[in-house]
Amino acid sequence: MARAPDILEIISTRKAAGEPFALATVVRTVAATAAKAGAKAVILPDGTISEGWIGGGCARAAVLKAAKEALADGRSRLVSVAPADLLADRGVKAGEEKEGVRFANNMCPSQGTMDIFVEPVLPRPQVVICGSSPVAVAVADLAKRTGFAVTVCAPAAEQPAIAEADRRIEGYALPVEEGGARFVVVSTQGRGDEAALLAALAVDVDYVAFVGSRKKAEALKATLAKRGVAAARLAKLKAPAGLDLGAITPDEIAISIVAEIVAVRRSAHSRAAAQPSSGR
Repeated sequence: MARAPDILEIISTRKAAGEPFALATVVRTVAATAAKAGAKAVILPDGTISEGWIGGGCARAAVLKAAKEALADGRSRLVSVAPADLLADRGVKAGEEKEGVRFANNMCPSQGTMDIFVEPVLPRPQVVICGSSPVAVAVADLAKRTGFAVTVCAPAAEQPAIAEADRRIEGYALPVEEGGARFVVVSTQGRGDEAALLAALAVDVDYVAFVGSRKKAEALKATLAKRGVAAARLAKLKAPAGLDLGAITPDEIAISIVAEIVAVRRSAHSRAAAQPSSGR
């Protein structure tokens, strides 16, 4: 009989597949609790515990809430589930957060205390580069060194221009839905501008930018509008691409683009972290 995979193997498989999930680990227990230190559970974005176990309903609601928030803003949480009298002794209430710890009330008969560390496991953010211009080559190199997964979209003849990539797509057909953040940079240098922009604006991504002059970008926007691209989609196009650093060379332009991508990504996480939680 084949051995069933353990939770660490399942975690590794999900992570390799780029599937987002939260990992909850019991790090401490005091008195009687159903789960013991070291117990783990994999929590999916819809709140389902797909594998593992961290105890019964005493901790479940607080942990699932923390998992949802962690997946939204990319930050880990420490949840402490304790009886109401013990929380009062600590000077805290259920739902409050103090010194990095979120407190929740344990209303189960066990009246034990559990501390659970909840960490998000998210796919690597992805920079999708349409084209093979010198700027595209520089963006691919810098994005990879900055920790992004790099996808190159270009005709087969142009693909060798970018030596290293995590994935290659011949042409400009971007997948409609993918896990993780996606940042698209169109740098075709006149070879397929319209086709690449049509593909980039047809999917929902976190950022889409065009490497080219403002005048050229406006002309392309007008053409795309005539082809039926919605105004709301066109409004999302950042052109010229990158922060205004006065960049001139391909490497300098790449720095301005990757810096802008980092700013967009981090500001999204900050906004998610600043949103008030709903309920306790």
